Amino acid sequence: MQSKKNPKSNLENYSKIFMQIGLVLALFITYAAIEQKTYDKVYGDLGTVDMNAELEEEIPITERVEPVKPKTPPPPAPEKIEVVEDEKEIEETVIESTETDETEAIEVEEIEEVEEVEEVVEDVSFMIIEDVPVFPGCKGNKDQLKTCFSKMVQKHFSRKFDADLPNELGLAPGRKRVFIGFKIDRTGNIVNVNARAPHPKIKSEVIKVMKQLPKMKPGRQRGKPVGVKYSIPFTLIVE
Repeated sequence: MQSKKNPKSNLENYSKIFMQIGLVLALFITYAAIEQKTYDKVYGDLGTVDMNAELEEEIPITERVEPVKPKTPPPPAPEKIEVVEDEKEIEETVIESTETDETEAIEVEEIEEVEEVEEVVEDVSFMIIEDVPVFPGCKGNKDQLKTCFSKMVQKHFSRKFDADLPNELGLAPGRKRVFIGFKIDRTGNIVNVNARAPHPKIKSEVIKVMKQLPKMKPGRQRGKPVGVKYSIPFTLIVE
């Protein structure tokens, strides 16, 4: 079966015409838009703006204070100058000569001779003496002479003291301490003997024995002979 078409209804024959008309309209609209004039919009009077107003700063007003200068004291008044008249006589000082003539006698005061007082050195302890007293027979240096001196004093006491005396006095058995002290004077003699003992008779015996010590070479301090004090303890055994 064949379809029937109306030749008048075929629109393809007018498509080119419609395209041409569309292009013409587009060109016309474009041209009209380009040629159209525009004007700036004008507003009312907004007044003038001062840009310098923003830059102004408020500066505080300060008052300058002048420093107060200290008051200086007035200069001292000049001293009063005393005017001396030229006619005033001035007394002259006469200086006498101290030179003597050969013929004049010179008085000389008598010169009194002053005797030199010998320096007196007090007694010195045996422990600190510079040159210790020397017991007869002792030799050596200072320390050796000290040791020998003590040993010889003990030996003398042991040999001379009556060992039976404490037992005869009826003292309680045991050890009894006796303290002895004496001085070797400047000539080496034994003087000022004293003792502390448990019985008066023992004390007398000790003093008698120590006075029998031999004469010694005296001790010396600063090169001069001096008295030397010496002390020593002894132990007595009572049975």
